[in-house]
Amino acid sequence: MKAIVYEKYGPPDVLQLMEVDKPAPGGDEVLIQIHAASINSRDWRLMRANPFFIRLMTGGLLRPKNTILGADMAGRVEAVGRNVNEFQPGDEVFGFLSRHGGGTFAEYACAGEDEIVRKPANLSFEQAAAVPMAALTALQGLRDKGNLQPGKKVLIQGASGGVGTFAVQIARCFGAEVTGVCSSRNLDMARSLGADHVIDYEKEDFTRSGKRYDLILAVNGYHPISDYLRALSPEGIYVVAGGSMLQLFQAALQGRRGSKTGRRKTHVVSLVQSQKDLVLMKELLESGKVAPVIDGCYPFGETAEAFRYFETVHPRGKVIITLKQDGSHHVARAGLVRPLGPRSEGGLASELGNQGPAGCQPDDPRLKWNLTPSDSDRNQRPAGYGPGELPNYVYAMNLRNFAGV
Repeated sequence: MKAIVYEKYGPPDVLQLMEVDKPAPGGDEVLIQIHAASINSRDWRLMRANPFFIRLMTGGLLRPKNTILGADMAGRVEAVGRNVNEFQPGDEVFGFLSRHGGGTFAEYACAGEDEIVRKPANLSFEQAAAVPMAALTALQGLRDKGNLQPGKKVLIQGASGGVGTFAVQIARCFGAEVTGVCSSRNLDMARSLGADHVIDYEKEDFTRSGKRYDLILAVNGYHPISDYLRALSPEGIYVVAGGSMLQLFQAALQGRRGSKTGRRKTHVVSLVQSQKDLVLMKELLESGKVAPVIDGCYPFGETAEAFRYFETVHPRGKVIITLKQDGSHHVARAGLVRPLGPRSEGGLASELGNQGPAGCQPDDPRLKWNLTPSDSDRNQRPAGYGPGELPNYVYAMNLRNFAGV
């Protein structure tokens, strides 16, 4: 089979398309034909060995031990091990793989039965591949680390990136008052994702505005930790999702101090493999409450170019590697998903009539809140609009194809 292989650390030029052995599934594994995969910061850090101690963590001091990058994927089951009961050949699945180092930038990969779920029927393979790591990081950061509750004031720093675009939508699903922080070119998109307020970080420093938030989720944050704490309410929570080693170290240290004082708390998101959470995200995706945002799709043979784009530009949402197209969907023209309606006077519960998505009632412990209804628009482009005349859309498409969006 073909795979993107890196035999040494370095820039995207180290990524080479090569022939490698096709893997065989173990007794509790499934063999998946990969249709699409997505790039995460994890992949970039492994490729660059940045920070250096990644070499020690992965057992590859001088050169990579696992030479095929990639964790997120969507594809079809080709074969199953003798102990697999949940899946069978032909099933369309998605998830993020950690066994065998991931290895989803390849035509085939093996996954544990507990690492995948069936793909949402309303999503293309490209859209499904954009979901797993980013969406679960956002979900676990807000729900598990941030203890998000209805009515809380939440600020998402990095609201236009892979994790941030999911975080804005999920926080809105929880009934929070959401503020998104991003660049000026992405303010309209953050509003369309459901942000109640937006801040252009190029013009305003939210940590010095005097406003206070119950929860701050900083995706690859760059402010000193003291600035984040200053922007928190007295009982607020600061959650770190990625960033420099100094940021992560300071957050971990402050987290220990905060747990003793019992006031402002700091937590670091460490993504937990959870099939249960992936099932929840599938339900939210199928119901239209959450939609992936895709910046662009690259053919398999142009994976190195995709990495160059990823590391030199701040992508809006996710960057996708397409391995196999079946013609049923074309993500660059996938259309728009209308995820969120305006809040009603009675709140989200009255909008829903106390109904959440399938299997997720308002008291569901997985979500602890209900969601706003939605429908979908396909094969449409939003009409031109100015500030204050914003369509209520999520751009589940190749945004770079539309100038000015």
